[in-house]
Amino acid sequence: MRFIPRRQNHDTPVDLPAMRISPKTLTTFYLLLLPLIVPALGLGVMVAVLLLLAGLAWRWVLVLRGMQPDPEAPELVLETISASHFVEKVRWALDRLGVDYVEQPTAATLGAFFAGRTVPRLHLRTGIVTSQLGSSSAILRYLWGRYGEQPDGRAEFLRPTTEALALEGEIDRYGVLQQRWIYHHILDDRRLTLHVWGANDASLPRWQRFLLVVLFPLLRALIRRAFGIRPGRHQKTVEKTEAFLQSVEDRLADGRLYLLGGEQPGFVDIAFAAMSGLWVRPELFALEAGDAVRAVDERFSDECRAESERWASRFPLATAHVHGMYRLHRAEAAAVAG
Repeated sequence: MRFIPRRQNHDTPVDLPAMRISPKTLTTFYLLLLPLIVPALGLGVMVAVLLLLAGLAWRWVLVLRGMQPDPEAPELVLETISASHFVEKVRWALDRLGVDYVEQPTAATLGAFFAGRTVPRLHLRTGIVTSQLGSSSAILRYLWGRYGEQPDGRAEFLRPTTEALALEGEIDRYGVLQQRWIYHHILDDRRLTLHVWGANDASLPRWQRFLLVVLFPLLRALIRRAFGIRPGRHQKTVEKTEAFLQSVEDRLADGRLYLLGGEQPGFVDIAFAAMSGLWVRPELFALEAGDAVRAVDERFSDECRAESERWASRFPLATAHVHGMYRLHRAEAAAVAG
């Protein structure tokens, strides 16, 4: 696999072995295609049985090999896509903690609809065991459980109080609204959507980029269905978004610096800033997400740009909070990680 170490300078990424289809995946394909291969080649029953046993034996060998720990393998691997606010939420928390991890870029649209795998996804290696966490909130709870008792207090921003968890749930729902909002504006632009999905990203394996292009009509239809993107729905998305932004505006109206008060930001501030990156588009959000955000910005429709500008005008405190979080705390977290 090709990994992008997050603790390295953005301009000088370190390349590990190039990403390719894993032996386990190839073996799975082999076993699935065997019922087609046997009759196509006119093979007998005994030959078919031998081929099946050979495939199963090789699969067992791969399992045994996987039980041998690799000292050079990263302990934390974060599966990412370019312009994901949920990925940015986790990435920011990891950077603020200052822990070592690497990113594994992937075409998440393929994973979501054909393998049931969404991003962000954190792979955790402990000895011979590798576990996975598949949602941003679950990943933050894991990070608190693992680093919360550090004497330096660096994980204090992750403390999961009842109030913070309730607000995080609202912010995550707002994040889904943002997905629905941006897809409404870009899905009809085939070239832009493919670019956002990573079809032009050299860090993705060629087979993933190829499938994105070939399967685009199907993937677009599945996205429309999954997010309920259809005529008449967009206005409801905008209304729900504005209602949530108004609640944030009301929170900040008393002069507090952060959403739950206090002198330092919590994970809810990070989550809100990350979820708002798609429409506020702070400079550092574009840096973390790559040129996908810049491409969207350059080709914003008039309707999309007008909505973003209206939100910035109607919710100045919320907008300023996002800019401030990126200017001060995202930059600080990037410096810790860098």
